[in-house]
Parts: sequence; C-alpha cells; structure tokens
Amino acid sequence: MLKRAMYSIFFYTFCVSSIAQEVPADLKITKIDSTSFIADEVDILAPSKAAFYSAILPGMGQMFNKKYWKAPIVWGTLGTSVYFYIDNNKKHNRFREAFKLEIAGRPHEFDGSVEGNPTYDKNALERAQTVFKKNRDLSLFITIGLYILNIIEANVDAHLPDKALNTNISFQPAIFTVPTTNQTGFGARVSFNF
Repeated sequence: MLKRAMYSIFFYTFCVSSIAQEVPADLKITKIDSTSFIADEVDILAPSKAAFYSAILPGMGQMFNKKYWKAPIVWGTLGTSVYFYIDNNKKHNRFREAFKLEIAGRPHEFDGSVEGNPTYDKNALERAQTVFKKNRDLSLFITIGLYILNIIEANVDAHLPDKALNTNISFQPAIFTVPTTNQTGFGARVSFNF
C-alpha cells in the first residue's frame, strides 16, 4: 500500500511539473493587424525577460527588444562610469599611501624628492585623498544608477512596442500672457483626439 502511494505521488508530481513547462494559452495575447489581418502573438512576459537579460549583461535587454543601436550607448555609459570609478580609486589609494608615509615621516612620491612630481604637505595630501574618495563614491553611485536605468529602460521599451503608441494624444506646453493682470503665465494643453 505504501509503495502504491509513493508511486502515485511520484506520478502526480511528474505530471504536474510537465504541465508547468507549457506556456498557458491565457498568457499569450493575439493581436490582429487591421490592415492585413495577420495575427501576431504578443508575449506578455517579454518585459520581464528584457529586464532580466539587461540585469545579467547590460545592453542585452535592448538587443532582446531589437533596439540594437541602444546597446553600444549602454556599454559606453557604463564603461565610462566604471573607468572614472577605477581612476579615482587609484588616485585615492595613491594619495592615501603618501599621506600614511608622510605621517610616519618616511619618503613618498609627493615629498619633492622625485623630479617632476609636485610637493605636497600633510594637509594637501589629506585634502587630495578626501576629494578623490568623494569622486570615487560619486562614480560608484552613478554606475549603479546607470545600471538600474539600463534595466528599467529595457523593461519599459518592451512594454511599449512601436505599434502601441497612440498618436491621438498630444501635449503642448505654452507661455501666454494673462489679459487681466498682464503677467506672463506658463501652461500646458493636453488634447485627446477621438
């Protein structure tokens, strides 16, 4: 009896997991192009896939969305911010080491003994170390922000395919003069065309 129950549980588990591997029909939306009556299937999980791909490798979500021109922009912005982080970290460590040696009374690269290097005292070394630490931290925050922006952009771009944009909505900011007070005012007009 126990053996039969174990087989039943195993068979039930195997059947449920094999059913779970199929994409349910309610997760797919079929849209019909009104001009040619060709049915296209829209994958509603595409935004999460694009965000996942961008999280794994920045720019890959943009390529998943078939916006290949955006991937080099993502790589360039993240590469630049990583470069500034590494450069500021090297400079911070360089001045930190010189500051430690200055406090210990030992020679360092900024004490004037090496031709071509400027001479810095203890206060200047401390200020330079602080400036490069702040720049390094700022570069890190910018890098993290650009990484998150890359993921958000891939997700939003997958949500808004080109065909889904409605041209019947317009936004028009304007500067105008209020007739009663003769003052300049700012406003916007949003119009919906049906």
